[in-house]
Amino acid sequence: MRSKVLIVMGSDSDFPIMKACIHTLVGFGVTYEAKICSAHRTPDQAIQLARGAAEQGFGVIIAAAGLAAHLPGILSACTTLPVIGVPIKTGALAGIDALYSIVQMPSGIPVATVAIDGAENAAILAAEILALQDERLARMLLDHKTKMTESVQTRQKNLEAKLNDLH
Repeated sequence: MRSKVLIVMGSDSDFPIMKACIHTLVGFGVTYEAKICSAHRTPDQAIQLARGAAEQGFGVIIAAAGLAAHLPGILSACTTLPVIGVPIKTGALAGIDALYSIVQMPSGIPVATVAIDGAENAAILAAEILALQDERLARMLLDHKTKMTESVQTRQKNLEAKLNDLH
């Protein structure tokens, strides 16, 4: 069963953002491996990673990159696994260039794309994909969403109390 997530960062400078991804995967009990690989400086390595990922038990690839951000696209071009791109906020355009590079893929080479620096959402999306074949993980995700709902309900009650104090 393909139950692991492969996290590929274009640079070690992406790690501070991607820690949220790793922390979230660990919280859901999802096994992961993290690699640094550049679409431009080590393209052969990127291609090999993508081509061998399914055989190594990976079910999803999360790829983080800034600036030109071609890494998620090159990985997607070389595998049938779902690839989730995380645009990293860097450079003069503050990640907009990375977002456009990742989201504007040619037809037939999809990359699911989260917000700039959206590492936590990338992990949750990866867990949701894996949960299609993992009931335990599906229950954990449902519990996570329930806790989010309860948090909003608590905030609403707190707001109502504050409003009542004004009268």
